[in-house]
Amino acid sequence: MIAEHNTQNWREKLDWRWTILMGLLLTVGVLSGCEKLASPFQRTLLPDMGPRLANSVKLTFDPSFTNLKMQYIDGCNSPHELNVGEEVESIMIDAASQNFTAVTITGGVPAQIPPDKEIMVTLQRSDLKLWADNVYDRVPADITLETLLTFKDTTGKELGRQTLSIAHNQRLILEPSNRRCDYGNIQEFVHDAGIALSTQFIRAVRTQLAATSGPTPASMERAPTQSAPPMATMQAKGTLSAISFKATVLDENSDLVFEGGERIRVRIDLMNGGEQELLGATATLTGTASLLAQFPTTSLAIGRLHPGQSRSIEFAATLPQSVQQQKAEIHVTISDSGTTRIPPPVQTLALSIHPSNIKTDDVDHIPAMTTGFQQPHTYLLSIGIGSYRDQQILSRKFASLDAAIVSSYFQSLGGVPASNIRLLQDWKAIRSDIDEALLDWLPPHMNRDAVVIVYFAGLASVSSTGETFLVPYDGTATTASRSYPLKNLETALARLKAKQTVFLFDGVVSRMGPDNKTKTILPQWNPTGGSTLHVIGLSGIGQGLEDDQHRHGLFTYYLLRALRGEADTNRDGDVTLGETVAYLSQKVRWASKTYMNQEQRPFAVPAISPIDPSAALILTKVAAIQGTEAH
Repeated sequence: MIAEHNTQNWREKLDWRWTILMGLLLTVGVLSGCEKLASPFQRTLLPDMGPRLANSVKLTFDPSFTNLKMQYIDGCNSPHELNVGEEVESIMIDAASQNFTAVTITGGVPAQIPPDKEIMVTLQRSDLKLWADNVYDRVPADITLETLLTFKDTTGKELGRQTLSIAHNQRLILEPSNRRCDYGNIQEFVHDAGIALSTQFIRAVRTQLAATSGPTPASMERAPTQSAPPMATMQAKGTLSAISFKATVLDENSDLVFEGGERIRVRIDLMNGGEQELLGATATLTGTASLLAQFPTTSLAIGRLHPGQSRSIEFAATLPQSVQQQKAEIHVTISDSGTTRIPPPVQTLALSIHPSNIKTDDVDHIPAMTTGFQQPHTYLLSIGIGSYRDQQILSRKFASLDAAIVSSYFQSLGGVPASNIRLLQDWKAIRSDIDEALLDWLPPHMNRDAVVIVYFAGLASVSSTGETFLVPYDGTATTASRSYPLKNLETALARLKAKQTVFLFDGVVSRMGPDNKTKTILPQWNPTGGSTLHVIGLSGIGQGLEDDQHRHGLFTYYLLRALRGEADTNRDGDVTLGETVAYLSQKVRWASKTYMNQEQRPFAVPAISPIDPSAALILTKVAAIQGTEAH
């Protein structure tokens, strides 16, 4: 017997849901004339599980299930609580209502049709984990729910038991607010987990009832729906496996305005709604060629999906800084290794791409080429890695673009021929690409007047001994075997026997290995004691700041301002290496404290003095300091 107060709670819950539903209907009515009624987060709908059965079922939810609450910590270290049980219970009731003739809830409104079966739902295990993977606004999250179903007939006799278990994973996205503390899609995350569990629930109940129920009358079969569901569904003929998916395109700041220089992601939420394990499925992107060219890959393996299991995968790309306003499309297709005998469904994502809103005095306006100034013996290797093959590695929003614009500055103001510049970005900056540039491309061009500059924007890691590694696109921050030792770079530069070699670094320096939080380690930036001058964007371990307003790493932003003339303190028109180092040391530290309430200190190794020969190395030439200095 269920206590009377449970009946009252259920009635209050029904009243609450009815109020919310009416409010939503009124809201949609008011906004129906608006053009913008889009949200980046759309909830998954229940899949069609087949014709409605003639059974009338009674659902009894154990309080351990209904009252399930889960705690998590948001991006600002504040605790929150999710009412998971109530949400998932509601979805399971909706799923039952779609699949059976009548559904009664214990403690709810009395049944008009007497139930012929009772299903008791008891919670056995639950878990919620948020993983800090250092992606600036994305946090992987896992939710596990395990329940026990107990089936009974009208006399209370137990007919059988079955355990359901789902493990749903998804990336939570920080809400687009000033503080960016909580996750804007965490309710959708719980909802989608409820969809996965409810799918297993209905499949289990239908299987159990099939043995005790007669054939479903044709009159009880559900008429086909008139509107297509938002999730595309693929089901192979002759099999019991089916996959549903929903694709969403997200931009960097979640305002759904796709601008030049902005990082975009195509997220695909998938669920196996069939009764067989899904193997070998692949997600593929097609569409506007110029947009697809920005993705490192247009095909991703989905991996193994158990029945009822859901998963999210992402494609990521960065739009070119200079882009024309245009309409573009991305078509998302899921295929299952050729076993599907019908054409796989396609979901189309429409994008409106706009030029970035750059101020007229911004550094992204490449200065005109300096007339009569050429440096035919200067070579630049510019590397920018904003995202990595290993998605657990910290994302660097502007690294790829920074490498490109640094290349442009040395060509326009530095007099460096285009043939003397090698640009490696994102997936084009794997370890073998860096080796090829240092060991094959540069050596044939060297002479006693040669100057080699290596710019690297991305991630570096430090071992327990202080050895420093650059992390290429195909590398990892946790092991040395897949990283690029800085000593290898030093050795390659030393073999060139150039007049001067310079290494510029803007990015993140992290500790390597499982004990990375317990030791204080200083990276060794000049491990071989060679003649290469290192200009490093930050001291010690930490993250070089990124300037969201100007869309550059803070160090690189002031490097560009230095190269266009602001570092030319003696106003002779030559921007030298010594002037640039002094300018960066002052400006980056000042800007980080003034505007970001943090401190970032660039430095040079070995230390450079005004009388050192390397200090006189000319990087760029300008007629005069261009314009007034703007902070």
